[in-house]
Amino acid sequence: MKYTEEHEWLRVEDDLVVVGITEHAAEQLGDIVFVDLPEEGTTVSKDDEVVVIESVKAASDILAPLDGEIVEVNEALTDNPGLVNDDPLGEAWFFKMKIEDLSALDDYMDEGDYKKFIG
Repeated sequence: MKYTEEHEWLRVEDDLVVVGITEHAAEQLGDIVFVDLPEEGTTVSKDDEVVVIESVKAASDILAPLDGEIVEVNEALTDNPGLVNDDPLGEAWFFKMKIEDLSALDDYMDEGDYKKFIG
């Protein structure tokens, strides 16, 4: 997995990039009460606001980490936003995107660098 400075994780599955938020981010947000997901088929540019998360503490945006197309969203989060708190690195992914060049992930931190970043 790769990590962004915005506390997102990126995991490659086949030719797609799966995007979620880290445990650190989920803890900082507190109890998640609402998740607004993008439409499948949406073309996004890096740093576009893609997802809105509302918690008991605040509202936060998830930014597109790369240029690409949203090809799948995790509808389970619409019915159960608390899944983000329960399993941020697994079942609580937000969206999957198709990008042109997977080497763009090389610009992001690995797990060791991310732990130093949040330390």
